[in-house]
Amino acid sequence: MLKVLIVDDHDVVSQGIGRVLQDVKGVDVVGVVHSGEEAIAHSKTLQPDIILMDIHMPGIGGLGATKEIKRIMPRIKIIGLSALDDNLYPVKLLEAGASGYLTKGTKTSEILEAIEMVSRGEHYISKNIAQKMALSKFSIDEQGSPLGQLSDRELQVAQMIIDCKKSHEIADLLNVSPKTVSTYRTRIFSKLNIDSDVELIHLAIRYNVLGMG
Repeated sequence: MLKVLIVDDHDVVSQGIGRVLQDVKGVDVVGVVHSGEEAIAHSKTLQPDIILMDIHMPGIGGLGATKEIKRIMPRIKIIGLSALDDNLYPVKLLEAGASGYLTKGTKTSEILEAIEMVSRGEHYISKNIAQKMALSKFSIDEQGSPLGQLSDRELQVAQMIIDCKKSHEIADLLNVSPKTVSTYRTRIFSKLNIDSDVELIHLAIRYNVLGMG
């Protein structure tokens, strides 16, 4: 019996996936949690075999949680979930140790296929994302998203800026000082060669990384 933990800060998504999996033979949904911090804590107590991990959540987020879980419990397999189908997040997540990446519009059959393959020690990437990643390798004009040069924490702050969160809100979510957020903002602008939040949002739109779902 495969023990599966679902991590998503949207109840509709987590409950929907839970309903899909609850009747699948050989799969036991051992928990549903709503943040990266909860994912780490419940992984220690529930010891799941597979985690379906939302990428865009407040706080440490799915990427940070994936890194920490793989560091302390490397046997756990993680499949990322996101509403975005760009190349940036799958690459970042796989580098963090995940075994798969699915978009939230994925059909039930593909979720089950991903769980089955990952449980066997293989990797699984949603077909539409895998195609984009493959094509980008052969595109002369494809330079990739400039946001890819950001560190994981810088990317997390950039996501929140793109989502129009204020500095004090970002500070509260990340449990850091507003001054630290300002430092991250300066680094982000410097690396991307931009001067404002508006320019950052324009980059996000251009490279299809706009959205927090």
